Amino acid sequence: NHVWVDVTRHNSNLPPLAVKSPECLGLLHKIDKNKDIWVQHYCILKDGCLYLYSGIRATHAHGGIYLQGYIVREQPYGFKKSTIELKPPSDEFKTFYLCAENPNENKRWIVAIKASIKKWLPLHQALREYMNHPPEETRM
Repeated sequence: NHVWVDVTRHNSNLPPLAVKSPECLGLLHKIDKNKDIWVQHYCILKDGCLYLYSGIRATHAHGGIYLQGYIVREQPYGFKKSTIELKPPSDEFKTFYLCAENPNENKRWIVAIKASIKKWLPLHQALREYMNHPPEETRM
């Protein structure tokens, strides 16, 4: 198991205010496509993972999005002129739409999410390259 996976699993079991040094935090709404409604979450961004909580007093995250490989941009969605679109690296994964209280907050989240993804991109690429080596080259 990779250390990053262990850390994100550990963080998801913490209350939101116990996550150390979050890169961004606050309220975001996420579209529930099944019901076509926006559901409010308290969110923590940390190390390329967006943790979703039912509220600031929640005891643990009820969901999370691993952001590696995702493309982040501002997009209109339905009646909202400004949302945060999280587009996955391939169609087998879900596209997420999030929305803060206003376009400026959306922009703040977009900048933070892009920076968080970029910070982990070299590791992600190194892992992919390592996994693509022939088995005899990757033995310890």
